[in-house]
Amino acid sequence: MGGAEDAEPPSKRVKVSSGEPGDLSNSTFPRDPASCSLNDLMARPLVCQRDDEVVGTKGVVKKVEFVRILAEALYSLGYNKTGAHLEEESGIPLQSAVVKLFMQQILDGKWDESVATLHKIGVVDEKVVQLASFLILEQKFLELLDEKKVKDALKTLRTEIGPLCINTDRVRELSLCVLSPLQQVRAVASGQVVVRAKSRRKLLEELQKLLPPTVVIPEQRLIHLVEQALDLQLDACRFHNSLVGEMSLLTDHQCGRDQIPSQTLQILRNHSDEVWFLQFSHDGKYLASSAADCSVIIWEVKLDGLFCMKHQFSGHQKPVSYMSWSPDDHQLLTCGVEEVVRRWDVESGECVHIYEKNGLGLISCGWAPDGKRILCGVTDKSISMWDLEGKELECWKGHRTIRISDLGITSDGQHVVSVCKDNMILLFGWESKAEKVIQEDQTITSFVLSMDSKYLLVSLWNQEIHLWNIEGTVKLISKYKGHKRSRFVVRSCFGGLDQAFVASGSEDSQVYIWHRSSGELIETMAGHSGTVNCVSWNPANPHMLASASDDHTIRIWGLNQVNMKHYDTFSNGVHYCNGGT
Repeated sequence: MGGAEDAEPPSKRVKVSSGEPGDLSNSTFPRDPASCSLNDLMARPLVCQRDDEVVGTKGVVKKVEFVRILAEALYSLGYNKTGAHLEEESGIPLQSAVVKLFMQQILDGKWDESVATLHKIGVVDEKVVQLASFLILEQKFLELLDEKKVKDALKTLRTEIGPLCINTDRVRELSLCVLSPLQQVRAVASGQVVVRAKSRRKLLEELQKLLPPTVVIPEQRLIHLVEQALDLQLDACRFHNSLVGEMSLLTDHQCGRDQIPSQTLQILRNHSDEVWFLQFSHDGKYLASSAADCSVIIWEVKLDGLFCMKHQFSGHQKPVSYMSWSPDDHQLLTCGVEEVVRRWDVESGECVHIYEKNGLGLISCGWAPDGKRILCGVTDKSISMWDLEGKELECWKGHRTIRISDLGITSDGQHVVSVCKDNMILLFGWESKAEKVIQEDQTITSFVLSMDSKYLLVSLWNQEIHLWNIEGTVKLISKYKGHKRSRFVVRSCFGGLDQAFVASGSEDSQVYIWHRSSGELIETMAGHSGTVNCVSWNPANPHMLASASDDHTIRIWGLNQVNMKHYDTFSNGVHYCNGGT
């Protein structure tokens, strides 16, 4: 359809989003729109086309709409001649003649004519007509001011813009433009806005966004539809865990199970008792683990993916049940069971502060997003906030928490999340004092916040995990089932690319992974010989997962090692770490 004419580099379509006022005769405008009456333009039908004619096997794609979208895509890509040929051969114009006339009138600055044409291009919503008229008359007003025609500008403001009775704040801003230069300087100094005229093409771009798509095809509509289709394919792909850049338009997208980290690549054996908790740092360079042996270990993730022990912390008198990385990953909080909270320097391995309350034990810990304050759950069911030097800044008393070692602080620092009753989670604003609750039918055993703090994953006594949307009104989104839990606290986590998966430990010694959106169980991984107490997915590497077990070990899970040459030296594909490197 383009022929040899399109072999040369395509000239850019005259776009409404940039450039200066001018004529659109090289695009899809009628050659002499001014010579046609509006009644003729509105009455002219599409040539040999029926509005209800469809294409495709589903019978839902209207041919007229499809051709118009194709034409817009061709023009936006710079294929002007091909776009014009498509319009001519199909008899389906991208824009109706009256719309083309309207657009040309805008570019020519024929404001009164364009307002008259606006009422005849088929916009049903009177509110849209008013808003579009306001934009046009505002441009007329500003250009008159630029031409020093102050009286005409004032007349437009009073007799044309004012009677629309909309956007009064903007009208007030426009009135400032009539002030003398000295008055304008004073207005700017007082924080008021002084408006300047925009280019006519910018105006046309704003009008196109305002007008309904049945009148003006939105820019890059075809690209938007293709991207939407790709997003739907991603949502439907149960194993998608790779970069979007790897997708192709030439085939339907479908990842294989090999994108899920389901093979043991390394076993860490440095703890001498049950491993209760573990968590990757935000940058994914470290893994912290804690155990019933009262120790904490920081593991460093090397460039080749292997884990080596960086520090082993001792000092707690009771098993360490909870930990929290500082926002910059330079420090780590550790909490003994109803004991104290210790703050460690990750680089030096030194304990830099101990937080405690006389006669009470601490059960959970977390960081404020600024990294300058910490929060702890206390055995008297209160939550305390300290500065880094241990000065208590605030204490929220009452049933703020129970003896569950979980505490969440949203990434915006606005809300603290805690289990306030056996089956209830409390989200309260420490500044706003606003509260909202999540009510479950079963006893809550643990919870975890998503990285964007919009979702909460709640593990329950009845062997279910619930996903809640906590942005705005709390809402139950999904449920995950299949893992085993009858006696112990078993923790779950978000993970994978865009946190598209949910993982959990289990009392049957396995790790379970579900597709987050669908709730489908997609993988069960065996290897541990005791209850899997906790799992953590590397936030910087969607192909790395860690699990902690009562068998005293931590397993590092990754992709099938066929494509991972740095593990070839191990005959069984597993690297055992028993201290040092």
